Amino acid sequence: MPKRILIGTVVSDKTDKTVTVLVERRVKHPLYGKIIRRSKKYAAHDEENAFHIGDRVRIEETKPISKTKTWKVLDSLQAGKGVAIEANLDVEAAN
Repeated sequence: MPKRILIGTVVSDKTDKTVTVLVERRVKHPLYGKIIRRSKKYAAHDEENAFHIGDRVRIEETKPISKTKTWKVLDSLQAGKGVAIEANLDVEAAN
């Protein structure tokens, strides 16, 4: 059976070797027919702590790594803007 692969956005990178990824999906409301967004957060394994808040990443289902971690980050699709903002704040604070 193939492993599931999802695409989401990193919303937290505070924990060591773990990132929290928010995956959004769009579904049609059963009664009214309007397209609505549903989201879920997944804890994903990030061995090198390479991914940061705002990064768009692909995660793959894997065997359980811990109580809540059953996903690992494959790669980054798009870098987030959070790192650049932090760098600009440091420059402004120095002036």
